[in-house]
Amino acid sequence: MDTKPDDQLLQDAATRAADYLRNIRDRRIAPTAEAVLRLGDLNHPFPQRGLDATAIIGLLDDIGSPATVATAGGRYFGLVIGGALPVTVAANWLATAWDQNACFRATSPIAATLEDVALGWLTGLFGLPQDTGGAFVTGASMANVAALAAARHAILSRHGWDVEAQGLYGAPELRIVVSDEVHVTVLKALSLLGLGRDRVIRVPTDAQGRMRADSLPYLDDRTILCLQAGNVNTGAFDPAAEICAVARKAGAWVHVDGAFGLWALASPAHAGLAAGFADADSWATDGHKWLNVPYDSGIVLVRKAGHLRAAMAATAVYHAQDTTDAREPAHYTPESSRRARGVEIWAALLNLGRDGLAELIGRTCRHAQRFAQGLREAGYEILNDVALNQVLVSFGTPEETRAVIGQIQADGVCWCGGTVWQGRTAMRISVSNWSTTDADVQLSIAAMLRAADQVVRTSRPGT
Repeated sequence: MDTKPDDQLLQDAATRAADYLRNIRDRRIAPTAEAVLRLGDLNHPFPQRGLDATAIIGLLDDIGSPATVATAGGRYFGLVIGGALPVTVAANWLATAWDQNACFRATSPIAATLEDVALGWLTGLFGLPQDTGGAFVTGASMANVAALAAARHAILSRHGWDVEAQGLYGAPELRIVVSDEVHVTVLKALSLLGLGRDRVIRVPTDAQGRMRADSLPYLDDRTILCLQAGNVNTGAFDPAAEICAVARKAGAWVHVDGAFGLWALASPAHAGLAAGFADADSWATDGHKWLNVPYDSGIVLVRKAGHLRAAMAATAVYHAQDTTDAREPAHYTPESSRRARGVEIWAALLNLGRDGLAELIGRTCRHAQRFAQGLREAGYEILNDVALNQVLVSFGTPEETRAVIGQIQADGVCWCGGTVWQGRTAMRISVSNWSTTDADVQLSIAAMLRAADQVVRTSRPGT
């Protein structure tokens, strides 16, 4: 095997990737049935002899690229999925070539340094204390796990219990309080941590999905209270300022699930929606949503860094020993070996700056407003107050709404998914891609109205 770098192979891959991105606006959002069917050509027995590397890249592009979902383009509005800023794609390529293990400073000084810098920028951006601890993980799901592990440690250690050493058997019982609109990833985190997804105390919410502060249960210093910054359906924020004040008096830990909504703090025009969330004890958010970096990318932040370190640290005699006060990345994350995902976050923040990030947030929120306006003017019902980047629309009966969604997805101009909001079947439009333009919004609205008109004419003859 030739161990020399193959410049031509890398150039070929880069050319193919650039072509894919250059042409993404000219293709349908979901792949064709034929493209998906062709994936079967990849399902063959493991070969005795390996295939040439150039042929492999060609195969990957020729069969794989047509079978992708065009989430990198500007007309994918499902699941709060962002795109990837050009600078982050390029940074990702370079970081992949570096092939760094971001475990320790000794295994990658550059990865550790960029994490330090990016964490400092993020805590300042979100208005958190300078000594806030943090780490880069796979997404908000794992960020919730890490933050809630820190909460579990902090509360139990306060009561004389070392949960990392002794586990939960015989430990003081914790109370977990969530809203009726709690995201499934928070419940998953609770189940992974042995706290139980079905043992939570649920708090009622209002018509926009905000936790009702007047319905809070009794809180004490064994309580973990989970708030939401950005409801996944409506974009609404729990009343954090009021709730955090109550929790702080009771000694309860407040955790914020802010997968996309926490980024509202980066926009002066929208920061008021997230007022009070900086008063919490821990936060989880994504980089691959509104910051628009490549998958996978999540961020966990904890007010007292020592709690995160105590919950995550693992040492061995063969590890490099701490000789300074510098942050060792592996002591703050669930993983040891992991890619240097902080590189793309650093690149995105440096590329955008405060002004660019605020403009990105503001622009996508304006796109959401335009969607709501266009659909409302056409006679369709908008089910939420469109204050952020989420739009819920009903096209009539549940059957009609589902049929419109299916027609839109089949048409291929744009892509939106369905949901059920407080008993109403709806289509959800999530705008979080940096590359979405006014023209994309207009094309998408037109496609939505064509689909709706077709469904209405079919289901309501004579209309």
